Amino acid sequence: MHDLIILGAGPGGYVAAQRAGRAGLKVLLVEKAELGGVCLNAGCIPTKTLLAGAKSFAHLKEAEAFGVAVEKPVFHLDKAMARKARVVDTLRKGIAASMKRFGVEVAAGAGLLRDNRTVEVAGTRHTGKAVIIATGSSPAVPPIPGVDRPWVLTSTGVLDIRETPKNPVIVGGGYIGMEFASLFDMIGSRVTVVEMMPEIVPGLEPEFAAQLRKAMPGVTFELGARVEEFGDHSLTFSRGDKKTTLPADLALLSIGRVPNLEGMGFREAGLDMDRKGIRTDERMRTNLPGVYAIGDVTGRSLLAHSASRMGEIAVADILGKRDRWRGHAVPWVVFTNPEVAGCGLTQAEAEARGLEVKTVTAPMRVSGRYLAEHPRENGICKIVADKKTDVILGVSLLGSGCSELIFGAALMIEAELRTRDVREMVFPHPTVSEVLREALFEME
Repeated sequence: MHDLIILGAGPGGYVAAQRAGRAGLKVLLVEKAELGGVCLNAGCIPTKTLLAGAKSFAHLKEAEAFGVAVEKPVFHLDKAMARKARVVDTLRKGIAASMKRFGVEVAAGAGLLRDNRTVEVAGTRHTGKAVIIATGSSPAVPPIPGVDRPWVLTSTGVLDIRETPKNPVIVGGGYIGMEFASLFDMIGSRVTVVEMMPEIVPGLEPEFAAQLRKAMPGVTFELGARVEEFGDHSLTFSRGDKKTTLPADLALLSIGRVPNLEGMGFREAGLDMDRKGIRTDERMRTNLPGVYAIGDVTGRSLLAHSASRMGEIAVADILGKRDRWRGHAVPWVVFTNPEVAGCGLTQAEAEARGLEVKTVTAPMRVSGRYLAEHPRENGICKIVADKKTDVILGVSLLGSGCSELIFGAALMIEAELRTRDVREMVFPHPTVSEVLREALFEME
């Protein structure tokens, strides 16, 4: 008998296992593939490793602006892929070591939920006092004619390509699509992004979306376009009554993800769920006593760090501690060049809730550090606050390095700080973080 059985060893599952093991619970972690889940093996970490290489390549081509002479830099995709594999392997071994450290038993194989206390793995039944479902999600594949052609890939398959594509087409201009568009653009591909919505990255402040597109002059954006068919190395899309066919040597499907719900006994066990995912309360409890669900499989927030936090909340509830998912201060990042990050409400979202807001938009160049390190970049910062209470509601950032700043915005929003609270803080100089404080002095 285990105290806890966890289905899925992604950033939700393995973090939950670490927290439960540290607390002295007897834990069984079930994983059918590799420790780390999609995030480590076919998502967050591989893409960021490749993007780091591409950004280094892009910076070398602009080195002359800093007084550095570099002759004809070359990007070697094979070497970048090899480094990606080494990084993933190192981190995977680190997770395995942490499981041993916290006394977590790992079972390799597909888990099958038999009831709210029983999980079957490779024919063997295990019982637990509690079960956490952390089975994640998979890339959505739309029923478009020709979608099964070998040159049409998902975000998983594209991580194993061996040659730099000459003219890739990215289907979908969300987080994943834009990161790959930026990657391919930096290493010399002629990229086209086909997005059905009128703008890229849904939920992004409109001026930020426009600025991000402007920062990628080598990428062609076909907005408000619907993909009709994948042909023989060609893609046909429509906009109104007009159809256009593009040549392409690679097509990347990045139109979202769907929760992994099927084939694991969830319906048979009586879990309450729909196509968006497994329904949970604020403590990640499902309708089945003792069964929790966390991460992408809940459909709440499809981010690795959200899954980790949900895992901590579920373990806290199992341990009898009061904790809950709030979800209003979850930061997000698009790791393009330049990066985009945000937390909290956009101006439109706040106004849709009936709030009277005040806003400020400031250039990142108000920071001397930013100007010194990014002379050819035009970053921006926007802050949204409640006009009546002065409480900060949302922050959006566009500029290199903003992924390392957004946690500060999350802290401000989580703590319900007022604009004057932040203006009274002392920020280190010269740092890019100063833009947050300086922007607030311009807010009326």
